[in-house]
Amino acid sequence: MTTKSAGRLLILLLFLPSLSFASIHSSSNSPADMTHTWSGYACAIIFILAYITVTLEETIKLKKSKPVLLAAGIIWAIIGFSYQQVGQVEIAKEAFEKNLQEYAELLLFLLVAMTYINAMEERRLFDALRSWMVSKGFSYSSLFWLTGLLAFFISPVADNLTTALLMCAVVMKVSENNQSFINLCCINIVIAANAGGAFSPFGDITTLMVWQAGLASFLQFFDLFIPAVVNYLVPAILMSFFLPKGCPELVKEHVDPKRGAKRIVALFLFTIVTAVSFHALFEFPPVVGMMMGLAYLQFFGYYLQKSLPRILEQRKAQALANNDETTLKRLGSIVPFDVFKRISHAEWDTLLFFYGIVMSVGGLSLLGYLSLISGTIYPNWGAQWANIFMGALSAIIDNIPIMYAVLTMDPIMSTGNWLLITLTAGVGGSMLSIGSAAGVALMGASHGKYTFLGHLKWTPVIVLGYAASILTHIWLNQTLF
Repeated sequence: MTTKSAGRLLILLLFLPSLSFASIHSSSNSPADMTHTWSGYACAIIFILAYITVTLEETIKLKKSKPVLLAAGIIWAIIGFSYQQVGQVEIAKEAFEKNLQEYAELLLFLLVAMTYINAMEERRLFDALRSWMVSKGFSYSSLFWLTGLLAFFISPVADNLTTALLMCAVVMKVSENNQSFINLCCINIVIAANAGGAFSPFGDITTLMVWQAGLASFLQFFDLFIPAVVNYLVPAILMSFFLPKGCPELVKEHVDPKRGAKRIVALFLFTIVTAVSFHALFEFPPVVGMMMGLAYLQFFGYYLQKSLPRILEQRKAQALANNDETTLKRLGSIVPFDVFKRISHAEWDTLLFFYGIVMSVGGLSLLGYLSLISGTIYPNWGAQWANIFMGALSAIIDNIPIMYAVLTMDPIMSTGNWLLITLTAGVGGSMLSIGSAAGVALMGASHGKYTFLGHLKWTPVIVLGYAASILTHIWLNQTLF
């Protein structure tokens, strides 16, 4: 989640000759090009400074949403003043409202998805899965492959951050004294979680953005399944030769999920079906179906609350009849399910960071910077090489601004190339530990056993997987190009 190349790219723009407002040529229907004005330079510098601050999040302990929220406000204040001077304030207002609408749709979609994930976590579904894994006595090799494969297949429906943290907790629980194994496992989990999220519209914010923009249908994302598998397997197979032999010490643990956990999973799957149906049948934004899915969870939460006293009485009677002291103690800790509490536990820092990025990049687009970059990279390099480069850039810049920048540039590309940038932006972050939210989170969760340098040592192997997945996509899906 760092930025250097984007900074260099925008800084280069600052050395272009400056123009005054009076020299700007534009029609009343098209926004003025302000890439060479003081306002354009100021907005570019503000965005660069904000993003540099984001990259220092772990060092200065400042939430990443704060600098980009401030930057977005200042950028649009400058834009408002500048476009007022040239008589185009209405164009600036329309651009702002368009960006805000796009953000609002994604915000509500992600809020529902995060609420469901938090509800599953509160019902201890993930704890139950973890306890099952740590009590089975798997070998180091089995644990490596099991956590990787689960990360790959859970991340398409849960976000890759939650998935990675869950799998990391398992690894830390069963092998907390083996640093080299934890480092390898964490690298494997990061690669798997990012790859798994790349072939599902629900697996990552970037895939969701492409789907909601209507650039690929729901089913077309699954054309990326085999390339995503290749992206995961190539480095995983090579790393598996360096795993320790034997088994970690067995850990005995048992956790029962709370009442309603499995039904919440079923409701989440039904919510996904609802969102896809609204988009496929009526061409409505998927967020309509997701908000309807939130109603499913609210009504189920209401049922859990109303039926709780009756269920407690039944279980208490059974426990007293069986003289089960353990069950009686556990009954005292049961609390009603609260949907709104689950909503409050959403990743608000991430959601607000996303607002800052969307509005800042949207402002730079209105000023003309993204058109300038798009007119340079995509025509001169070709769509495939440009998409490969943008994906690799996501190893040092968060993939959200990368994908939003490409969507805002809106280069003319085939469906195959839109899927290519979806793939590369999704898996490119695996090349560095700081290249994805999963990697950054695991560096903190592993207590220093998974590090930047430990990941960097395996970057050449991960690059092989990155290249192999691209070649696989171009070969298998050549009819889409």
